[in-house]
Amino acid sequence: MCPTSFTMGTKGNIENILPLSGSGHFVPLVVVLVGLPARGKTVLAHKLERYLNWNGHQTRVFSVSSYRKKHESQLFKSRDIMCPIDSKTAEIRNAYIHEAINDTQRWLNVGGDIAILDGTHPTFEIRQLLHDFFVKQLSYKILFIECILDDAKLIEENIKETAQLSEDYRHLEFSTAVNEINEKIDMFSSVYKPICPRSESSYSYIKFNNAGENINVRRLDGPYQTKVLGFVSCFRPIRKTLYFSRHGESEYNLLGRIGGDTSLSARGKHYASLLANYFNSAKVDYLRVWTSEKKRTKQTAEGIQAPIENLIPLNELDAGICEGMSYEEMQDKFPQEFAWRDQDKLRYRYPWGESYLDIMSRLEPVLLELEREDSVLVISHQAVLRCIIGYFLNSDPEKLPYLNVPLHTVIKLTTKGYDFEVEYIKFNVDCVNTYRKQPEVCTKSVHENI
Repeated sequence: MCPTSFTMGTKGNIENILPLSGSGHFVPLVVVLVGLPARGKTVLAHKLERYLNWNGHQTRVFSVSSYRKKHESQLFKSRDIMCPIDSKTAEIRNAYIHEAINDTQRWLNVGGDIAILDGTHPTFEIRQLLHDFFVKQLSYKILFIECILDDAKLIEENIKETAQLSEDYRHLEFSTAVNEINEKIDMFSSVYKPICPRSESSYSYIKFNNAGENINVRRLDGPYQTKVLGFVSCFRPIRKTLYFSRHGESEYNLLGRIGGDTSLSARGKHYASLLANYFNSAKVDYLRVWTSEKKRTKQTAEGIQAPIENLIPLNELDAGICEGMSYEEMQDKFPQEFAWRDQDKLRYRYPWGESYLDIMSRLEPVLLELEREDSVLVISHQAVLRCIIGYFLNSDPEKLPYLNVPLHTVIKLTTKGYDFEVEYIKFNVDCVNTYRKQPEVCTKSVHENI
């Protein structure tokens, strides 16, 4: 990405599409990642996208490298496309950068809230052109996030992870990929200029230093930028393992009843003892245990030799007037409510109770804390764990109410780049099956016009 050959303007390849107005949204935001290769930009971009979408903001990542790959066949080597020497590479480079920016503009123009442009953007000139185009021409807002690493160990770990996981290097042997990444770093280092507080003093930016060791912020402007800062300030791009378990089988589980605050059944207590043995034997470093305030989760955690915290946001979905009922009783006493719940389980709110969307809202501080932490065991309830695990697996919100989170099972999530590997550890303790499939034909409404 040679700074001397990068141009934008209404007469060039960038399309002059006017932004929509009167849509009822805040002014769209473009988040531009800045930094040398292997600094964690792509991981941050995709995890930020997941968090913002979870919070209801229409967000998408546009990766400059994915556009570059479309044009690599025109050159002999992929790294030649970044060489600032001849006019042919400059022309190709301009083409794929313009494609990325055009798609970013289109996405925001048709209703997107936040676009994340993932690339190196290594010079003042490039950042100024982006600022002038998105802010001055389109009246959008722009926020630069510069990922800075001067810790040699962290850089080495990032290079290895990039070589193993990035699609750019999957076709190469590991050692060859590492060498190519190092060559790429050297090439960009020759032109890279960090964001300057003096010459770029009018820009909104966040400097993310050494994987969150410290953060510098300047001129944040608007609610979207504040939301981005909230995530970035909590995010730690470390390799982590998180554990999740429902409480052991409860007395209400045996009766098929909703909610309540009953104790564990005999089989639930047996699971709790096996769970304690599992974690006490595994000796997970710095393990912390989070439970809800309900008796059944506290009893499940009792024997585990680790700090235990009881958190209100981890309480089960409040079923309101239906607390303590079976689904059969609910269908008999409140047939209209039962029908509405079948029709839209994500948004349905129990009378005087909660919906899945309410759970998602109250879980936000828990999710932000989990972005910071490693080695946490969360012992909670079916609906709550559906939302938490669905967040980390980037699940479609409409499918959250039907994720299978069985009793007497530990669900282990381990980072893999910006994704997670999932392992289900089933304990040999019988229990009831509380899973209810999504109805193929929803219950008919009591009122024909609903």
